[in-house]
Amino acid sequence: MSGSLRAALRLGAWAARGRPGRRHLSEAAEGGGGADGGGSGSREAVERLVREHPVVVFMKGSPAQPLCGFSNAVVQILRLHGVEDYRAHDVLQDPALRQGIKNYSNWPTIPQVYLNGEFVGGCDILLQMHQNGDLVEELKKLGIRSALLDAEKDQEKK
Repeated sequence: MSGSLRAALRLGAWAARGRPGRRHLSEAAEGGGGADGGGSGSREAVERLVREHPVVVFMKGSPAQPLCGFSNAVVQILRLHGVEDYRAHDVLQDPALRQGIKNYSNWPTIPQVYLNGEFVGGCDILLQMHQNGDLVEELKKLGIRSALLDAEKDQEKK
């Protein structure tokens, strides 16, 4: 595990202290960035974005260049699980979307992860799901086999 990933995961673990967990998870991938429809933060526009793909992430920056530690941690967790097919939206490019997604979820922070249109949570929740194995199960519900299962099989063979 790289030093930057360990640092991002430690940062995520720090953020998770004292926060209630959510039961659902979402995955993201090397998807595009930015909002559609002129960057509207309306409930209808946000709803379209949330439902456009099974895994949607609203983050600061892009999967290729996250612009905060929490967004980076979400991207790294998804990569660990081999999730490559997701939509990512950079909220820094559209202030209306940034506020609109917070209003839509009633969750004050970014990043936000959605699976099958359902809000899962932020970095802290995704990290918690990764650590306790719930993420593997949620991905399975989406028809995605976590790469960590294959890594475990390889370790057992050795």
